[in-house]
Amino acid sequence: MELVTVLQLPLQPSSSLFSVEFGGRLSCSSTLNSTLPRVSLRCTAVSTQSSLGQIAENCTEAVKSEKENGLDSTDILDFIDQCTNTMQLKEIHAHMLRTSLFCDQYIASKLLTAYALSSCSCLIYAKNVFNQISQPNLYCWNTLIRAYASSSDPTQSFLIFLNMLYSCSEFPNKFTFPFLFKAASQLKVLHLGSVLHGMVIKASMASDLFILNSLINFYGSSGAPDLAQRVFTNMPGKDVVSWNAMINAFSQGGLPEKAFLLFQKMETKGVKPNVITMVSVLSACAKKLDLEFGRWICSYIEKNGFAENLILNNAMLDMYVKCGSINDAKDLFNKMSQKDIVSWTTMLDGHAKLGNYDEAHSIFDAMPHKATSAWNALISAYEQNGKPREALSLFHEMQLNKDAKPDQVTLICALCACAQLGAIDFGHWIHIYIKKHDISLNCHLATSLLDMYAKCGDLNKAIEIFCAVERKDVYVWSAMIAALAMYGQGTAALDLFSSMLEANIKPNAVTFTNILCACNHAGLVNEGEHLFEQMERLYGIVPQIQHCVCMVDIFGRAGLLEKASSFIEKMPIPPTAAVWGALLGACSRHGNVELAELAYRNLLELEPCNHVALVLLSNIYAKAGNWEKVSNLRKLMRESGMKKETWCSSIDVNGVVHEFQVGDNSHPFSPKIYSKLDEISEKLKSVGYKPDMTNLLQLDEEDNLMEQQQQSLNVHSEKLAIAFGLISTASSQPIRIVKNIRICGDCHAFAKLISQLYDRDILLRDRYRFHHFRGGKCSCMDYW
Repeated sequence: MELVTVLQLPLQPSSSLFSVEFGGRLSCSSTLNSTLPRVSLRCTAVSTQSSLGQIAENCTEAVKSEKENGLDSTDILDFIDQCTNTMQLKEIHAHMLRTSLFCDQYIASKLLTAYALSSCSCLIYAKNVFNQISQPNLYCWNTLIRAYASSSDPTQSFLIFLNMLYSCSEFPNKFTFPFLFKAASQLKVLHLGSVLHGMVIKASMASDLFILNSLINFYGSSGAPDLAQRVFTNMPGKDVVSWNAMINAFSQGGLPEKAFLLFQKMETKGVKPNVITMVSVLSACAKKLDLEFGRWICSYIEKNGFAENLILNNAMLDMYVKCGSINDAKDLFNKMSQKDIVSWTTMLDGHAKLGNYDEAHSIFDAMPHKATSAWNALISAYEQNGKPREALSLFHEMQLNKDAKPDQVTLICALCACAQLGAIDFGHWIHIYIKKHDISLNCHLATSLLDMYAKCGDLNKAIEIFCAVERKDVYVWSAMIAALAMYGQGTAALDLFSSMLEANIKPNAVTFTNILCACNHAGLVNEGEHLFEQMERLYGIVPQIQHCVCMVDIFGRAGLLEKASSFIEKMPIPPTAAVWGALLGACSRHGNVELAELAYRNLLELEPCNHVALVLLSNIYAKAGNWEKVSNLRKLMRESGMKKETWCSSIDVNGVVHEFQVGDNSHPFSPKIYSKLDEISEKLKSVGYKPDMTNLLQLDEEDNLMEQQQQSLNVHSEKLAIAFGLISTASSQPIRIVKNIRICGDCHAFAKLISQLYDRDILLRDRYRFHHFRGGKCSCMDYW
């Protein structure tokens, strides 16, 4: 096939149209500013497989000489160095083709370097240029490998390297391998770096300092500090970069003590530390949370005359904040003559994580430029510290800000806040935002989106998200298993776990927590016991405390209290309050007073102020008719000044989350809500409903009259939320409620009857699971 190529350069410094063709396909056409003289040329290109060199050869006879055009090779090299954007590079490229200068390998490699590594780089174009260089030399290969090693797609470096081994007449040199080690560091594929290490040894380059320093960095960033140390120890010579790389490897590998010792040894060897050294040591202090040593390092920096350095100051700020000394951080921050977004964000994050939200917001408001990272720090702090409303409010404020746009981190935090509140409308809006802006649904974002839909009561949508993810990692699978577990679909969760194994995805500790929870909520005792036994034997995962809690709950919920007690006695790790709490909860459900007292004593030793334990034991005594012990416990609660957690229920209606507490009168629609409750009460009486009085002791520590107590039972927070849902949502809509504690038996019975009498689906999420009420039945089958 023949194509016509038009190369046109400007007559005046104003503008002109030019085009450059790769392999017969028009790849660039633009109007540019230029200082190059205008020469128009029309020539016939060869087949689509022709190289630019061949095109240039065809053009040779049709163009004037370089001297006649007023530009020689030196001028072109100067022009390449002066380029500030890709459009200028493309114009020079066109001139090189017109004048056959592209055939000069040195000049072509200079152009390639500009496309690949300069401030105006364009990797796609650089690769196209490289592909059209006839017999590229080793420098060209190294340039392209280097460029991709620092890119978002470092895998390309290895594909180019393999092609180089096959096509290039020269063997990789000491510059090739460091770039490959950098690419391997980004990918964190240990085996890949080890293969390269073997090639270095075979090529007799194992003594090159540049290569060995890169190798230490690779092993350190890949989580193999022991291999990094082996390389470091056997090095024939070391410079400050070698020491820095090894200190950083220890710091990254969770071995801060070794980083400190190596730093001290460095001084005895007469190697003078630099700024990079100090940053690595400060990072080790932050990881170890060693404030005392961190302060000594800061003093060392001051005494040894390190010039004020923004990167170093930011590292000191980070160390102080992570070690919990916000006052030291404030003193340093106030002294800093130069601050950047990292400095401001570090201080903001430090205050937020300590719960100093007013201080955090003051810093946020004072920031000269609010980058996305600053918004993320504050939104994340609110979300992770139980303030989802504030997180979503700030996210909404960010939407109105023109200087920062939400990124994947922002969206993940916002989705997590929606999940906490049960704010499905807001979560759905975020999902639409993701689609509208073509934001890549990576595994992290997909997991958060899936989790949001599951926790907001839309399991079908969660399944849809799961199926839409092309490449699912272990966390996506684990999140879907957790979603099924919440809805009591234990068998489906086990089937999904099997599918995960068939997909060659290795389960982790989170996966097993979720699958054991699925067995727990579905009463699959044998299956749960079998999975627990397989954890270490088949998958190499040592059971942790959360897995043990699941097993105690599995046995206890099924009424196997002695088996649960025996399991606790045989645990290889000391039982925590959560373990004893699971046993106490089981005793509450099955009325075992003796075992409940044992669990209570052990729980109170670990958490003396646990009011939930007192309430549970009170309920157990009440069910057993032991009112004297009930009275003693309630007296103990009053005298100790224990404060109960605020028990509340929330409902999302038209994007607004409404919250209710027991007997709440603060809602604007309270008269209508209580009127609806009266209507409901009359309907329930007609079908023989009677309140379950055994749930009264959860409500109030004070001795009230029976009538007053029954009235309190009638205004449980979830009942208020259900009544509000009935008057404020369409009959076709499900009522979605989130409660922050376990639903009581009376409210569970109440919700079942409402779903039947009013023909409404009610989805209620408590602290442990979902209850889907429909037609007078619950998805939990009364097993919760």
